[in-house]
Amino acid sequence: MKLLRFGPPGQERPAVLLADGTALDVRAVTPDYNSAFFARSGMEELRARVEDGAGLFGQLDLGGSRIGPPVARPPKIVCIGLNYADHARESGNPLPAEPTVFMKAPYTVVGPDDDVLVPRGSTRTDYEVELGVIVGRTARYLDSPAEALGHVAGYCVSNDVSEREFQLERGGQWDKGKSCETFNPLGPWLVTPDEVGDPQQLALTTVVNGQTRQDGSTKDMAFGVDYLIWYLSQFMVLEPGDLINTGTPAGVGLGMNPPGFLRAGDVMELEVAGLGRQRQLLRDA
Repeated sequence: MKLLRFGPPGQERPAVLLADGTALDVRAVTPDYNSAFFARSGMEELRARVEDGAGLFGQLDLGGSRIGPPVARPPKIVCIGLNYADHARESGNPLPAEPTVFMKAPYTVVGPDDDVLVPRGSTRTDYEVELGVIVGRTARYLDSPAEALGHVAGYCVSNDVSEREFQLERGGQWDKGKSCETFNPLGPWLVTPDEVGDPQQLALTTVVNGQTRQDGSTKDMAFGVDYLIWYLSQFMVLEPGDLINTGTPAGVGLGMNPPGFLRAGDVMELEVAGLGRQRQLLRDA
């Protein structure tokens, strides 16, 4: 299934997008796709209801509607840095022996085509196309990576927007360069694992102002999705609705010569194969 939310910010309505492009209003099953929905096994109920009687749901005309993030504000956003060898090299870092983990504020999540705000004082705003993973079941001290994918609700396109000066040159941890408002466009859809197949075989691309910047594949992750979920569960409780950003391939503005940072008026277009496309205009905060 493809889950999406549409409508003005803060007033999004849940829908399911069928293979033929039909969108169904599923508010009879849930008022929203949020942590409570995932915690009560809402995905299983939703799938059963749609498969048993899709015709009983009202059809929606989404033409002209704003598409919001496919999940409401996650309880937490856990991010993995330097998870592709080519990106580690362009950043001037060795590939880490263990996953590099940092957090991002949940309020950064916006719709896939919403504007991204260049922070005040920023000169080094950057993009990062990533495979986003939405947690569907509580993961706590998992015994092995083999258990991990059973805890996934679905996958989505995630843009881990970053301000490199704030992140790398202002002292402390990375979070201050990652948690500026609008710094995590998400969606357009949450795609369930049965439709995605192997999450380590997905192409990722970023185009800025018509120029292809990133062109990679999740097969090149140093630590795969199953390992990351298992690993994180040893240090924190992953809760239903959490978002995991799994890292980005080479081609970010930081790694270009000269650097290719973003400014107001630029346009980012991001895609992960099978998970949809995003498009964001940058403007000053």
